[in-house]
Amino acid sequence: MPNMSLEKVKMPEQDPQVRNKNFKEVATGYTEEMAVEEAKRCLSCKTRPCIAGCPVNVQIPEFVGLIADGKIKEAYLKIKETNSLPAVCGRVCPQETQCEQLCVRGKKGEPVAIGRLERFAADWYMSHKEPEKHDIKKNGRKVAVVGSGPAGLTCAGDLAKMGFDVTIFEAFHTPGGVLMYGIPEFRLPKKLVQDEIDTVRKLGVEIKTNMVIGKSITVDELKDEGYEAVFIGTGAGLPSFMGIPGENLNGVYSANEFLTRINLMKAYLYPHVDTPIRVGKNVAVVGGGNVAMDAARCAKRLGAEKVYIVYRRSEAEMPARAEEVHHAKEEGIVFKLLTNPTKIIGTEDGWVKGMECIEMKLGEPDASGRRRPVAKEGSEHVIDVETVVIAIGQSPNPLIKSTTPDLETHNWGGIIADEETGATSKPGVYAGGDTVTGAATVILAMGAGKKAAAAIAEDLRTRG
Repeated sequence: MPNMSLEKVKMPEQDPQVRNKNFKEVATGYTEEMAVEEAKRCLSCKTRPCIAGCPVNVQIPEFVGLIADGKIKEAYLKIKETNSLPAVCGRVCPQETQCEQLCVRGKKGEPVAIGRLERFAADWYMSHKEPEKHDIKKNGRKVAVVGSGPAGLTCAGDLAKMGFDVTIFEAFHTPGGVLMYGIPEFRLPKKLVQDEIDTVRKLGVEIKTNMVIGKSITVDELKDEGYEAVFIGTGAGLPSFMGIPGENLNGVYSANEFLTRINLMKAYLYPHVDTPIRVGKNVAVVGGGNVAMDAARCAKRLGAEKVYIVYRRSEAEMPARAEEVHHAKEEGIVFKLLTNPTKIIGTEDGWVKGMECIEMKLGEPDASGRRRPVAKEGSEHVIDVETVVIAIGQSPNPLIKSTTPDLETHNWGGIIADEETGATSKPGVYAGGDTVTGAATVILAMGAGKKAAAAIAEDLRTRG
């Protein structure tokens, strides 16, 4: 019997006032009974609109139907046909603006909880899985992948399955890219990411860490070493700042540094690890995206008594996922909306002691379609804080651009690449993910990696 409930089966979660003091995962996941009940809400539409919303074309009705029938292993394997990282995507993809947005059940009530079901199938499989066997016929051709984030891992995995000898070059000491350094443990446990990385390694992919392309070796030198194609998936790790007075004070972090110290370098375990991080009693996080929510929620867990999200527009314009905003509010994060920093105030010895702000009002829409914030005269005020985290966006690191002169880029630093193939201006070099689009989502980066892998395989096949 179909489940015609208008609401999703609720996902169990830690109590907000407990979880805001630990780094354990917020949502604890569906039981098998819950998953089957939710899967039965799917109408198995003939038109299957949900698939059109998925950047990697997961066969959603099929895997959901298999869960409804209690065939969890088969559901997972169906997802894996097109999605290399289901445990990751089930947790961090913005399903509400992709597959679930197009779900027919969403027209009268809530859509099917596609993301939660994907997560359930992946978690179930990881706890029941048998060693995977890969019968791959090698073709003897070498491809280099620069960056081990979602775009790079996806591209490398797909190429390895097709028989290519793939080497990933990663700048950090640990592979995983933004999955490791950018997303907190309470949203994406690092053990799951490591499991996905291990799966790619088992396909025969070699991962070389501490390799900064453009410094350790250039793109041209990779080609000289016999790599017939190079995929660049280096993400967008260069932080942006506001250009206001006081940003050089002690206690001011970019969100990149703040989250990298906490997530990848495990600063939240200090003094049991060697990476300290200073968080005062009062913290201001400037920005309104998912990165800002992550930074604010981390600061709360590290002991800050009051954490502010300072955002110059209203909540309606916030780019963060509604779920992340909801969780932040539950955990006690204070939202200072229509507020813009103008100066960070310091002590005599160079530490942050406050942030000067001005209230805003919304004017006419700007180029992004969002209403432009305009300052209210006479509304200046000071927020007492000891730590400021700037989370207003990132751009691609210019190192590859500066060492690969024939690689065309946008004026903002992103590599220019064909949307369907990832081909760049440099023959044999492809790119995808945030290094092309600017900061976006994990699943969009994965989609770019898949397209590039297919294009690389076709290109090398035609070259003979």
